[in-house]
Amino acid sequence: MRMVDLIHKKKQGEELTRAEINFIVEGYTSGEIPDYQMSALLMAIYFKGMNKEETANLTIAFINSGDQVDLSEIKGIKVDKHSTGGVGDKVSLIVIPLVASVGIPVAKMSGKGLGHTGGTIDKLESIEEFKTNLSMNEFIHNVNTYKMAIAGQTANLTPADKKIYALRDVTSTVESVPLIASSVMSKKIASGADAIVLDVKVGSGAFMKSLDEARELAQTMVKIGKSLNRKAIAVITDMSQPLGHEVGNANEVREAIEVLQGRGSKDLTTVALTIASHMAVLGGTYSEFNNAYRELEKIINSGRVIDTFKQLVKIQGGNPEVIDNPDRLPQAKYHVEIKASREGYVTAINAEAIGVSAMLLGAGRKKKDDPIDYSAGLTMVKKAGDKVNIGDLICLLHTNFKEHKEAENIARSAYSFSDNEPTPISYVYEVIY
Repeated sequence: MRMVDLIHKKKQGEELTRAEINFIVEGYTSGEIPDYQMSALLMAIYFKGMNKEETANLTIAFINSGDQVDLSEIKGIKVDKHSTGGVGDKVSLIVIPLVASVGIPVAKMSGKGLGHTGGTIDKLESIEEFKTNLSMNEFIHNVNTYKMAIAGQTANLTPADKKIYALRDVTSTVESVPLIASSVMSKKIASGADAIVLDVKVGSGAFMKSLDEARELAQTMVKIGKSLNRKAIAVITDMSQPLGHEVGNANEVREAIEVLQGRGSKDLTTVALTIASHMAVLGGTYSEFNNAYRELEKIINSGRVIDTFKQLVKIQGGNPEVIDNPDRLPQAKYHVEIKASREGYVTAINAEAIGVSAMLLGAGRKKKDDPIDYSAGLTMVKKAGDKVNIGDLICLLHTNFKEHKEAENIARSAYSFSDNEPTPISYVYEVIY
């Protein structure tokens, strides 16, 4: 078997067999297949695609390339969620304590952020002393005892995917449905979850820019999960503008606290409740979605789930006083106001542009090992649909960089205005079973 022949085969749009996919993944992971050949294959896949069987076989090859987490010691149906990435997406911070509060074990493994999308691990590490490098014994103990734990992914989880993803990132082959689907699902399945709720983002701040693309990705991931005997559903949610009002690690923790106290923004609260309700149904606490949503909404509105979040912080070494006093979270030195230059309605906020601005302010990474500033970010004072007058504050930048003109210009350009009130944005578009 020769790699050049397999590149040619996929270039012609032909199907790769399971043996051929295993040969490719094993060879590239071990270093026998060079980057230039793997790059050629990835570009062929990008243009010619993969069918359902190929995508499932690629997922299995990724899983088998490294360790698989054994969570069999955890009692009950272990439910996880995954977002395909967005701007201001702090949903995990809300659903972990919310779902755990109704008795469902949430065993969450997450990554750090890269580029304009934020990582859940980074957000939580903005809390003083919060520890995400749990041992497997600690992780299992916490889920069995408190119904929740969150940790960074183990170093040897799907190493083939890690290596191939790094190559995709520099060869412009990220936006490929089979490659995204196999990457996401291999990590979730190797992490040991029994049931997975997939939050597939669509819009300017997401990988999937159109509803058709998002639907195709959602359907592909759900099929992979079911083919590997996992309960899986996907919820397609909006990322045409940042989710909630805050972008940046400490800022997003602050906003998650507001939601858990029952006083969060409507878009963020709706998406978080939707994801949590589907997790609660898959976990067996509720028999159907509408009942789950009603009950979880009552819990959110009561504000009592904030105590569960405080418990999560405490059991993972963090200072729970931060939850009662969010001013203890990291604070930036400079706060830059962006004001409306015209009267009218905000019609759109380009989420990707806001994400790039946040990265330039210090909140994100250009490369995976870059340090980040937990205090940096933006506050969306005005969102799509809001009425503004000349001089109204629409956005606030937070940074420790004295020079921030580029980030300011990008954030300013992210806002669009009109004389006419825009059609309200749908927060949740579809659910794929």
